[in-house]
Amino acid sequence: MAAPVKILALGTSLTQGYGLPPGTEFPVQLQAALKAQKIDAVVINAGVSGDTSSSGLSRLDWSLADHPDAAIVEMGSNDMLRGIPPDVTEKNLRAILDKLKAAKVKVLLVGMYAQRNLGDDYVKQFDGIYPRLAKQYGVLFYPFMLDGVALNPKLNQADGMHPNPAGVKVIVSRMMPLVKKLAAP
Repeated sequence: MAAPVKILALGTSLTQGYGLPPGTEFPVQLQAALKAQKIDAVVINAGVSGDTSSSGLSRLDWSLADHPDAAIVEMGSNDMLRGIPPDVTEKNLRAILDKLKAAKVKVLLVGMYAQRNLGDDYVKQFDGIYPRLAKQYGVLFYPFMLDGVALNPKLNQADGMHPNPAGVKVIVSRMMPLVKKLAAP
């Protein structure tokens, strides 16, 4: 019998499960959803609350020690929240994608949108990072991690930024078609 597909979920608090009860985090819900679809997969939670793209890049080698077959890359939201220049975020994401490509790891790049109060120039530069990199690297692309969840109080924790368990369920279901492609041999 074939070994389960190992999927590295490299990300921020949105991946890690900030504020969520154990067992309701994105990697746990995603693994359960894959199992329900008869896909044998192990989703490795490599999410760290507060991580920037620079932090994610600096710990990628450690994360690759698990020899994942695929990776979901959800980085950059904290860069945006801290006002880090978009070109720095893009450079770090490019380095992450280069390392994953060199390790022959299939990638699903998960995008983020900048908060609109950061100004038109910042928003345009930041929002353009993810589709540009997905196209250049030919990787699977999910444009917005919080699609269908952002700004919905019923799907978010009290902070209005982090999804609650129901919000994570929405993210998993919306992302599932791409994750199935990612997990395919």
